[in-house]
Amino acid sequence: MDFSINHSTPSPSSSSTSSSTLHPPTATTDATTPATTVATAGDHDPMHSWWESVSKQRSRILSLSCLLSSSIHPDNSLSPLADSDRPALSLLSSPDAYSLLSSALSAPRSGSGGDPLCQWLYETYLSSDPHLRLIVLSFLPLLSGIYLSRIHSSDSSSLPSLSGFEAVLLAIYASEAKARAGKPLVVQVPDLSQPSLYHTPRVAVPERSRPSVGVLSPPLEPQIAVKSTKRACIVGVALHCYFKQISQMPAWSKLEFCRFAAAWAGQDCPCSKELDGGGGGDGDEGNEGKSFENFAITNGNWHGHEIEDVSEEMGRLQIEREGEVENLENTGVRIPLPWELLQPILRILGHCLLGPLNTQDVKDAASMAVRRLYARASHDLVPQAILATRSLINLDKSARAAAKAAAAAANASSNANTPSKAKKPEILLVSK
Repeated sequence: MDFSINHSTPSPSSSSTSSSTLHPPTATTDATTPATTVATAGDHDPMHSWWESVSKQRSRILSLSCLLSSSIHPDNSLSPLADSDRPALSLLSSPDAYSLLSSALSAPRSGSGGDPLCQWLYETYLSSDPHLRLIVLSFLPLLSGIYLSRIHSSDSSSLPSLSGFEAVLLAIYASEAKARAGKPLVVQVPDLSQPSLYHTPRVAVPERSRPSVGVLSPPLEPQIAVKSTKRACIVGVALHCYFKQISQMPAWSKLEFCRFAAAWAGQDCPCSKELDGGGGGDGDEGNEGKSFENFAITNGNWHGHEIEDVSEEMGRLQIEREGEVENLENTGVRIPLPWELLQPILRILGHCLLGPLNTQDVKDAASMAVRRLYARASHDLVPQAILATRSLINLDKSARAAAKAAAAAANASSNANTPSKAKKPEILLVSK
């Protein structure tokens, strides 16, 4: 592998050496004072920090442009994006940049240890600029989707090494492990038997009924390689980092993730076929449909007629992009989905479903993916996954019903406010 995986911070000796090189000591204290003052003022100058960030972004984009132009598309170049006032954000919103990088990541020999694009992503994420890190995270759905699909494909033994993809994933994992500082991610679950905070009068809550703590993610252990037993954890942590910045992600990145999530759930699952509306016919197909309805959870409001509603919704949900209808089954392969990987996937899909600023094609893609995952969870008999995916389906149906009602009300209001055209008086001809 051409680039080493080293996430450690510089040693004190190296830091002192670099500082002494930039600011060499002098004989008198008076001579060093102005230099120190100027350096300190420059560090806190907003204009200086902005220009330093822009210069770093331009340098990285120019190097990416040279890399892609020489290897894939000689006629296309990303160098004009470097002239923008916000180079990194310009690259995120550029369709040409997305096309070039997605083609490079999807190439048959991509992801190896000598892949220059993986090296660029690795080095870019190790930089301290948040906008440059955002670029790397925006391509994480495509990178992790291709990586997991190749690892779990039937002919994975004949594939080249994917150490380039793994180096990028490990860099993101190590950054998050350092940020957590050995602490788990926890959530406080309140005791529902006690009054809420808005009840009066407030009473002291006994110690035995205080909110319990649920662990969302255990403490992260340092990882220097992607082992098969730790692969789901490493990719899940990387997707968690993606989720933390999802409000800044472009629509194409979210759409790419939803397409891979739908493919990861699998297409050969009988439950998925039932939810697609494949059952319900004569003979064995009708029996399969009945058996699936009996198989569904019947507690509360989980009944067979709701499965039929989901089937009808699945039949209507297709992704339309650039005037062409795409089938989600053409992306990725079915993969194992342990909870440590499924949990961040469902969080991202929840944002894609319910985010008010998301485009309709992102919401439709997320709706398709959630229903595929619900079918997969029902087939695998995973209670927590069934509950989570079914909750997202109900929220999606409620949001779509509310949007439809609001549109109907707005249409009725506009029709009521539109003045009607005055009718001409009728002229009756009466014979004498």
